[in-house]
Amino acid sequence: MGKAYLAPYGVGLGHASRMVMVADHLQQHSSDVQVRFSSFGEAAKYVSMRGYQCVIAPPVEFAWSVEGGFSVKHSIANIPIWFTNLARQVNHETRNMTMYSPDVILSDSRLSPLLAAKLLGIPSIVLLNQVKLLLSPRLREFRISRLFEAMVGEFLGSMWNIADRILVPDLPPPYTIAAHNVWCVGSAARKLEYIGFTAPKPVVTEERVAKVASRLDIDRSRPVVFVHVSGPMETRMPLIRLALEAAKHADNDNNSKDLQFIFSEGRPHGSTEPKKIEHGWYYEWCPVRDEVFALSDLVVMRGGHTALSQAMQFGKPVVTIPIENHGEQLGNSEKIAKLGAGVMVHPKKLKPEKIADAVEQVLSDPAYRKNALGLKKMTESLDGINNVVKVVRSYL
Repeated sequence: MGKAYLAPYGVGLGHASRMVMVADHLQQHSSDVQVRFSSFGEAAKYVSMRGYQCVIAPPVEFAWSVEGGFSVKHSIANIPIWFTNLARQVNHETRNMTMYSPDVILSDSRLSPLLAAKLLGIPSIVLLNQVKLLLSPRLREFRISRLFEAMVGEFLGSMWNIADRILVPDLPPPYTIAAHNVWCVGSAARKLEYIGFTAPKPVVTEERVAKVASRLDIDRSRPVVFVHVSGPMETRMPLIRLALEAAKHADNDNNSKDLQFIFSEGRPHGSTEPKKIEHGWYYEWCPVRDEVFALSDLVVMRGGHTALSQAMQFGKPVVTIPIENHGEQLGNSEKIAKLGAGVMVHPKKLKPEKIADAVEQVLSDPAYRKNALGLKKMTESLDGINNVVKVVRSYL
């Protein structure tokens, strides 16, 4: 029996959700594959909720401000803890791998499983849409900061290079959404393999979409805005509150009175029952996410790679509101705007009116939808999850 050891990053649910899809595919098509997970934080809870065994690793995560932004100051203060926990993670992974004896390690954006695999001589694969860490735009104004960013990027690239394969869950150049995060790192460039998005392929039927529309009393002749919030727990509610205010602002706008909003808080273990609110519906955890994606004319979201991948696969234009000072999300959002498939609302001094104006801008210009549909067509030729599964199977 082949054994695979899957180790997703623990912050948010994007990394864990795509690793669970890989595990599902591995076990659906063969009964002789055994899977075990290692993670921390919300990801570990999500993996367990999906029925997989998950050993809990010491956490290594960033710090967030009370406004829901990335806290540079507190993250720097956590660096000694990171190094301590990284060492603990390597010990933890080495111990678990020795007990489990896997044939292959699949890491999603985590270094410690790769280091442990190297020590034990086990083949390793890393799924990665962020080869380097991007500093905030404010810090990047200084030449010394850009030099530091490049040096750290090359160092991280050499660390990721420990893996036998580096898989990038994105479109090939020049359409790579995470271009800011993966390009221009010479130490890893030769190993990068662009495999396509690893977000779930849309498989919803019109019957299922119609059923959800009927239950929510959605008028399909009027625009539907899906506010799909994901990411670290501390960053979600500040944006939800602003988006709820933006819905009120849009309702007071004569040009936007017909808008219907569906909110998803993205809270694991939250209620799956929709609550009727003044401007639409509110889910703590949306069990019909794909159907709501299909129903929507526009998606409001953070700038996370997994969520953006889903929107592109559904051909939906977006309004992105990246986490403040979060280099990866800012880079992703800027690229989507450059490709003409959405608008980025800068998180600095964010106001509900700015969100409402961006929603109106995208809905009133058909070019955004046209460009999003063009990207959708491109995604259909690449099946990221299947490509990951094929690589994993080659080691079993």
